[in-house]
Amino acid sequence: MMRRRVDGAAASDSTEGKSGKDKAVKVRARSSWRVWIKWTFLVLCVLYAAPRIIPRLFPAFVQHMVYSHAILWFVDLSRPADLALNHTINMYLSSEEGITLGVWHTVPEHKWKEAQGKDLEWYEKSLGDGSPVFIYLHANRYNRAAPHRIGVANLLSSLGYHAVAMDYRGFGDSTGEPTEKGLLTDSLYLYHWVKARSEHSLVIMWGHSIGTLVTTNTAMKLQEQGNPVDAVIIEGSFTDSIRKRPGHPFDWFYWRFPYIQYYILGPKESKRSASNEDNLKKMKTPLLMLHAEDDKGTPFTMAQELYSAARSAPNSKDRVKLVSFDGSLGYGHSGLYRDPALPGILREFVKSLTDH
Repeated sequence: MMRRRVDGAAASDSTEGKSGKDKAVKVRARSSWRVWIKWTFLVLCVLYAAPRIIPRLFPAFVQHMVYSHAILWFVDLSRPADLALNHTINMYLSSEEGITLGVWHTVPEHKWKEAQGKDLEWYEKSLGDGSPVFIYLHANRYNRAAPHRIGVANLLSSLGYHAVAMDYRGFGDSTGEPTEKGLLTDSLYLYHWVKARSEHSLVIMWGHSIGTLVTTNTAMKLQEQGNPVDAVIIEGSFTDSIRKRPGHPFDWFYWRFPYIQYYILGPKESKRSASNEDNLKKMKTPLLMLHAEDDKGTPFTMAQELYSAARSAPNSKDRVKLVSFDGSLGYGHSGLYRDPALPGILREFVKSLTDH
């Protein structure tokens, strides 16, 4: 009888031990779920609050991430010859007090030998030699030494054209910090600088990506001043709806470009410039649109929308042209300069300007 009571007590203790372990497991499971829910809620709160807090606390960080303008590609931008641009001069221009802009001027290829050893004065005078002058306004990342920008400069030079490529304030070795108003100021300054030296040469503005917005706003400002640019090329252009697209982790700051000013500078500086659609509906300048159908940064449908907007402007029938590049070619957002048909497209466009 004693043995049974002992065995029964042992069994009872074993049952109670298992029950206690089960309860402990359940408590830990509930605790684990509570911790997971708590941390998930905390992360969601941080993700919601960060876009509103970070720009105010760290505006410089946001600007560098939005524009990606601090990356120098490990090159000396004052020495374009190091990048095989042997008929290019580097110069620094001041668009306003305290702002210095780094600029490259590449002369037509047939002037290659003549350009060797020449100074800035010679390059400035060459702008009036009758060859068309292209002002190239680049996108929101990197600087004038990016490979595809060098590719555009070489392409234009091979066609007998001048290429003037600028780094906006804060990009490359240009001083200052990029702002929407500042980029437009820099673009207008460069246009007037070139125009004052180009005499009767055609001056054409070519904008890529964010450069398309700078270009169309510059063209509209010049049109309002009664001094319109001779022609405009926009590559990889976009509509306002791109602000709703996810992409690069910081692109949503970039595509909400006008609102960055609100976060960084406050409400007084948040007035936005006109969109590409608004500008193209009113622009009277000859326009060539270039867009790859596999462009992931700015979908081809946006180019089609902008083309429709441009065609709604008065007398646009022979003035506006859209050229698309098949997606199978793999040019994406920045590779159109490699297309073997592009030289002919550009020649035809320039010729159309002189035929009128």
